[in-house]
Amino acid sequence: MVNLVLVGAPGAGKGTQAMKISQKYAIPHISTGDILRDNLERGTQLGLQAKEFMDRGELVPDIVLIGIIKDRLSEPDTATGFLLDGYPRTFPQAEALDDILGQITKELDVVIDIEVPDEVLVKRLAGRRMCRCGASYHVLFNPPEVDGKCDHCDGELYQRDDDTEEAVKTRLVAYYAQTHPLIDYYSTKGLLRTVNGTGSIDDIFREICAAIDRIL
Repeated sequence: MVNLVLVGAPGAGKGTQAMKISQKYAIPHISTGDILRDNLERGTQLGLQAKEFMDRGELVPDIVLIGIIKDRLSEPDTATGFLLDGYPRTFPQAEALDDILGQITKELDVVIDIEVPDEVLVKRLAGRRMCRCGASYHVLFNPPEVDGKCDHCDGELYQRDDDTEEAVKTRLVAYYAQTHPLIDYYSTKGLLRTVNGTGSIDDIFREICAAIDRIL
């Protein structure tokens, strides 16, 4: 059983590693994006509140996210542990998470920070290409068989607006301003474990597992 938070800059590989961690340790992978989509689909009160802001093109405020996170962490499948991905992103959210965990009598065991140099992050994200069918490629690391075409459905590949080099750099500025301070916050609490995110997926996963296993 392990309760953990996964942090790292955009492009650090959090989503990929989160899925592997979830499978190995049999704990739910809790992504704020997934939770929001689920609440929207089910038409919950919190989902409807979130939709009002999203329809206006605004960020979902903390007070709504906090309610959604608390509901999700109170579900039975988190009794054996959980992995939070995408929350907290700010210092106030980290403090709110502490309050939530106190209310539901849970506590964090470890915070894993996947550390990757900025130049590598820019190269990773700016080279990413997507297909409408959901398939993902990379011009350097995972190119399609035919340039610009999806291997699965032959659809045209595209670059997300937030994956251009300029947009990626803007996202990194926001990350260092808003999320990076959490590194010191969790380090002070003795919860932080930093892993090198520049190796292969399997190498990074082994390093993450070693960090988790040391506290179990």
